[in-house]
Amino acid sequence: MAPNAPDTYRTVISVDPFVSADQQKGLHNRWHPDIPTFAKVVPGEVFKVECVDWTGGQIKNDDNSDDMKNVDLTKIHNLSGPIEVEGTEPGDCLVVDILDVQPFDQMRWGYTGIFELENGGGLFAREFNSKACKAIWDFEGIYASSRHIPGVRFAGISHPGLIGTAPSPELLATWNKREGELIAANANSIPAVAFPPEPKGAYVGAKDSLSGDVFEKIAKEGARTIPGREHGGNCDIKNLSKGSRCYFPVFVKGAKLSVGDLHFSQGDGEMTFCGAIEMAGIITFKTSIIKGGVEKFALKQPIFLPSPIDPLYSAKLVFEGISVDLHGDGKQYDMDTTVAYKQAALNAIAYLMKIGYTREQCYLLLSAAPVESHVGAVVDSPNACVTLALPLGIFEHDILPKPEGLEKKDFGQCAIRSDGVV
Repeated sequence: MAPNAPDTYRTVISVDPFVSADQQKGLHNRWHPDIPTFAKVVPGEVFKVECVDWTGGQIKNDDNSDDMKNVDLTKIHNLSGPIEVEGTEPGDCLVVDILDVQPFDQMRWGYTGIFELENGGGLFAREFNSKACKAIWDFEGIYASSRHIPGVRFAGISHPGLIGTAPSPELLATWNKREGELIAANANSIPAVAFPPEPKGAYVGAKDSLSGDVFEKIAKEGARTIPGREHGGNCDIKNLSKGSRCYFPVFVKGAKLSVGDLHFSQGDGEMTFCGAIEMAGIITFKTSIIKGGVEKFALKQPIFLPSPIDPLYSAKLVFEGISVDLHGDGKQYDMDTTVAYKQAALNAIAYLMKIGYTREQCYLLLSAAPVESHVGAVVDSPNACVTLALPLGIFEHDILPKPEGLEKKDFGQCAIRSDGVV
């Protein structure tokens, strides 16, 4: 057998997807330079990393959304790592090749969720006064389908939603300062504009190797994993599937690479917040180092070379949005691409509801399916233009506009709260 044949790849972090994350080694849910390395690899080595789902097993494969309603978001995201890459120094560029992303054989399902307005939110949390809902997706090879959103089936582009290197102490302080200022300026915002360090729920799987003072420091200062930042993090780029290459700036010795929040599929924007098809699984990597890469490439944030693998959905129905709140109070905004994206999504939701899907099913579907969004224009004041493209091939029925209108069917409802509130 040749060296490095597929069945000889080393698994550097192992997890049990059926066990709560806060009972397992090799996991953490904060960013901090003092979180100790759990595993070490050498450049050029092919290795595997096992990951729990981002909530650490809080969401179940059932038919109500009480778990989404009661999810403890102080415990997220559960990341596998940190992994030291031998020879990396601050100022280097860590090159990470994503060779494969797969669900566990014993857990071939995932979920998409809508959070409560006051516990997580999402893109339309305020517009919809969000109540917890979810859809469970079953995996069959590369395809996903859901008993909670009938009539659709699509090929997934499995990828890590979250991957990044550890911050330096200085960078961590910068994050906490600027995000703290934003929170202070929007103290009464619901949902919150950002999440400050929170000792409650903080977890480091290698806690046994830490003194109490160090763990308390990590819990007190550690940056939450919710947003992406200069080091990578939670960027939710749906095309970072197998065959992708990532170029990460290095801020600490060894880089301290961490990964998690694996997705079977996702639409551009991941609009519900828990909007991808979230899963537990295994990711395969190979790394290399470019010395002095931060300076060589003016690397203030990661650079990505997405995978050449993409589902062939050539026919799409495209919805446009502009910087006017047409679904709300009609207010004109100045070149606001977020408003434009929202309008495109709301236009798509209104259309799909004419076919018979509920608003909640539409919201979940646009978050999970391989929907593409593009910025059309950002120079034609006052309206930015954003498009959202819905692949026709994911539907088992014709959804194109017709002179006689759209045929409305009964697709039931997604999983809702046990008290029936939607």
